[in-house]
Amino acid sequence: MGSDKTSGDGATSQSEPVPEPRPSKRGPGPARRRPNVSRPPAKALPRERRRLTPEDHLAHAIQAKSAAARANWAQRGLAHSGELDVTTKALLLRQLYLAFYASGHYRPAYDIALQAVGLGVLEDVIQQDCARAIHAAGDVDAAAGHLRLAARKAPPSRRAFHWWTLGSLFFLVGRHPDAIAAFARAARWGTRDKPLYQGHLALAKQAAGLPVRGLAQLMARLDACPAGQGYGRFVLGHLAHRLERWEEARAYLASFVDRTARGHAAMATALQGEVAMARATLASMRKAS
Repeated sequence: MGSDKTSGDGATSQSEPVPEPRPSKRGPGPARRRPNVSRPPAKALPRERRRLTPEDHLAHAIQAKSAAARANWAQRGLAHSGELDVTTKALLLRQLYLAFYASGHYRPAYDIALQAVGLGVLEDVIQQDCARAIHAAGDVDAAAGHLRLAARKAPPSRRAFHWWTLGSLFFLVGRHPDAIAAFARAARWGTRDKPLYQGHLALAKQAAGLPVRGLAQLMARLDACPAGQGYGRFVLGHLAHRLERWEEARAYLASFVDRTARGHAAMATALQGEVAMARATLASMRKAS
């Protein structure tokens, strides 16, 4: 591996210079030279086919182009007869979960995520997976319980995201006091995406009938941060709607709906509540115009 090939006796495949022979004693004519013939390189032995490890199956699952291929590679890795460490097992289970979730099999996806929870690897991420699957299956309270666990088990860098996801869940079902509490925690822990959490908090407060100031400044901060180019379009559109900035509201919400439709299936499933709300707001503006 990596070294130069050698011939059977260990010499390199290129011949070394042949020494000059001495002149013949028969006469002054030129001496005969031995031909300078290189030895042919030895044929490489056929490489034995290496047996795939669980880590190989995991890599194939991650790179899979379809949910069916992802599930196949993950299942093969989990069925491997060799040693399977706990981290690899958890990650293979997560790939299997993603395959089932993307295919719309939410209850089986949830059961798979529950198996991974007990392994103690990426606990907050897998609790979030549980929440996504059981919410898609229609159980909001169970999803909220998993998100609370995710927030408690998460490192500080991911804690804000879990609280914000919980707030979004409550906001979409109209539980505005619960949404306000979750968004407030997200805003407290947030760093780069803090304007997103603050903007969503403002929407929840307004929906609950509470006064909110500085919406225009919130919009400017959110539009300037990275989150404003993605999910933030949903929040920006509704903030603009509250300010009666109709053209901006239409542009932001239409951009959010279009971007979600062009994304992968798992994204469309996770954001179906937001898409429905954005479309309803767009429809209400069309009727009012």
